Amino acid sequence: MPLNLVLLADTHVPKRARSLPGQVWDAVDRADAVFHAGDWVEAALLDEFERRSRRLLGVFGNNDGPELRRRLPATATAVLDGVRFAMVHETGQAKGREQRCDALFPDADVLVFGHSHIPWDTVSPNGLRLLNPGSPTDRRRQPACTFMEAVVDGGRLAEVRLVEVRRD
Repeated sequence: MPLNLVLLADTHVPKRARSLPGQVWDAVDRADAVFHAGDWVEAALLDEFERRSRRLLGVFGNNDGPELRRRLPATATAVLDGVRFAMVHETGQAKGREQRCDALFPDADVLVFGHSHIPWDTVSPNGLRLLNPGSPTDRRRQPACTFMEAVVDGGRLAEVRLVEVRRD
């Protein structure tokens, strides 16, 4: 049975937005698992994700304070239907990212990360899939705010889709 995933990072609530768009919450409500790669900003958002997610994997980011750092790890791992996921907020500069992440996450098939607010989808020389969903609230220099939806099926990452957030 396929697993539907939602990948998020850099929500920055309530600094960049008072709340998450309804489109994002709708995706979270439908997902079998939700990944959040840090920069939540306030613990109340983590509380809401914990209430609404069937399964939540999260890490803290550089803008997350002491309470979030007490509740969340710097890195997280999970195996879903045989696919080995790792997650971290920051991976450093874009140049050399794939090689660096190969060395840092040798046992992962997929690495979810954030920090830059720039969507990223590449494969490293060793076959590690690197995914940054962008930000659903702060597009920075991007044309739109974004998150990702993915499907794990038959022991592989079968689909990854970048979703543009509509302005409600």
